[in-house]
Amino acid sequence: MTDKPSFLAELKRRNVLRAAALYIGAAWALAQGVSQLSPALGLPDWVTRWFLIAAAIGFPFAMAFSWFYEWTSKGIVRESEVATDASITRETGRRMDRWIFVVMALAIVLLLTNQFVVRKDATTRAVGPAVAAIIDKSIAVLPLANESGDNDQQYFSDGLTEDLITALSQFNGLKVISRNSSFQFRDSKDDSQTIGRKLGVAYLLEGRVRREGGNVRITAELVKAADGSNAWSQNYDRPYGDLFKLQDDITHAVAGELKAQLLPTPGAVVQSDRPPSGDLDAYNAYLRGVFLTRVNTPESWRKAIEQFGAAVAIDPHYAYAQAQSANYSAQLGSAFLTGDEAQQAFAQARTAANKALATDPKLAAAHVARGIVLALADLNWVGAEAEFRLAIQLAPKDGLAVFSLGTMTATLGHPAEAIELTRRALASDPRNTGWSYWLSVYLASLGRFDEAEQVILALIQMQPKAVATHQQLAAIETQRGRFEQALQAAQQEPPGMWQDIALAMARQIGPDRASADAAIKSLVEKHPDSAAYQIAEIYALRRDTDSMFKWLDRSWANRDTGVHRLLYDPFIAPYRNDPRFAAFCAKIGVPTPEQIDAVAAPADAPSAAHAQNASRSEP
Repeated sequence: MTDKPSFLAELKRRNVLRAAALYIGAAWALAQGVSQLSPALGLPDWVTRWFLIAAAIGFPFAMAFSWFYEWTSKGIVRESEVATDASITRETGRRMDRWIFVVMALAIVLLLTNQFVVRKDATTRAVGPAVAAIIDKSIAVLPLANESGDNDQQYFSDGLTEDLITALSQFNGLKVISRNSSFQFRDSKDDSQTIGRKLGVAYLLEGRVRREGGNVRITAELVKAADGSNAWSQNYDRPYGDLFKLQDDITHAVAGELKAQLLPTPGAVVQSDRPPSGDLDAYNAYLRGVFLTRVNTPESWRKAIEQFGAAVAIDPHYAYAQAQSANYSAQLGSAFLTGDEAQQAFAQARTAANKALATDPKLAAAHVARGIVLALADLNWVGAEAEFRLAIQLAPKDGLAVFSLGTMTATLGHPAEAIELTRRALASDPRNTGWSYWLSVYLASLGRFDEAEQVILALIQMQPKAVATHQQLAAIETQRGRFEQALQAAQQEPPGMWQDIALAMARQIGPDRASADAAIKSLVEKHPDSAAYQIAEIYALRRDTDSMFKWLDRSWANRDTGVHRLLYDPFIAPYRNDPRFAAFCAKIGVPTPEQIDAVAAPADAPSAAHAQNASRSEP
């Protein structure tokens, strides 16, 4: 008596296992191809997701087909109708083995292409727009080398560099890279072509400064970035008392070589960081203050504010120094201080901003400072937006004003406008990682995940250990519903509050509910005040609306600036129709979704599909 073959043996005989391997391999390869072609074809991210869902649905039907049917020389026939001696399942199996090998090889090639070519190209595109947009009238002033033999004079050479940047920025049609990006190439080993490409400029201004006694010696050289050739150079040896005239001579010589003219945009006013009295002691105190702000510690900022105050004490009409005092007092209170200390810093900032505006109402920096005080100290975003708009009217090339206006337009419910403004700001400061971070946030808020990922990957490439960058990548992957990728990104965030936030967020879309519960519990215990808004986001992911609104209220009570993300937050977006949401908007002084929809373009608000995607993987 012949034993009945086992179920596993039957699966092998009917090539069901081979069919499963071939089906999975083909689906994987096609998914890789669709994913890589989607950006080029303008397809949304969900196309790949739904392709995989359809493939999963079709899998059991394909397996049933391979069980009940067999390929024969006469076509497809039910397996039960084929005589055992007429079956060609073994030959079919060998052919399927070859197809499995080909399909898996193709899938592996596509996977490697995605990891090492497509992602690298995506990163290049994220940092590369400036390369494609290089115009002839574009320049970066690299830090002038301090040759005084005294490290204490570094502030002076840096200050002269910044003055040249400010002065050249006044020329119409001339693109000038801001200090933040150009100073990243101090003592750089890169050649001129590489620096020009990274900054997106055609020319570099280099030089050396020596200050000895009552004299200042400056060597300046204008270099063509493309080939490193000299376009202009000059040596200056002047009395220290002629410093401002010396700076003007260099500025006009460079502008003349680039054929740029000092023709401000209608409504714009020429801006300067020099004291109106021309007092060099006041200017030196101001330069020391600026130098100290580059060290991001509360102690350094306090010393910087003291130097700005010293400059104003020498020249009471020095509005630019007053504006910087207001700016950094507000940031000191927001970033480093709490309680009464923060309120004292905010009060000092308000006083300084008001004095700066009273002294020079047409100083863009004074309006920027007033806007920063309103945004950080008072959380008055409508008032801040108005100040930033005034600043841009006076100084259209002021990158900080443009970026700050972007943050306010996003806060008031228009992230699409914020994207354009932030890109405009980055054109003059392409290596500003803080601005790039927020660009990624705005893009992700509108479901533009591929673009958001490209921007944040480029940022990570520039500063691999920067705080909150991997957290933002984890947030993007959480929005996509990709648990493994979100968790991996969260684990790469440096230890601290932002890693705790990223891990708690990622685990909410994972399969382990115990880990998800433990992660949010730990976050609440460790960071109840500093991460109140992010805790509200995570409760939104958990669909615990009562806890979400509780923590939103707490974040507002703490004056957590994170609440400015409310109207463009994809995790909060699914609850915009809850009556409590409109009430909270009124409480914090932002328009309700209904008010925004009445005046805004549809692209400005997260779509229903996007809101659904944000909560798709919630428990």
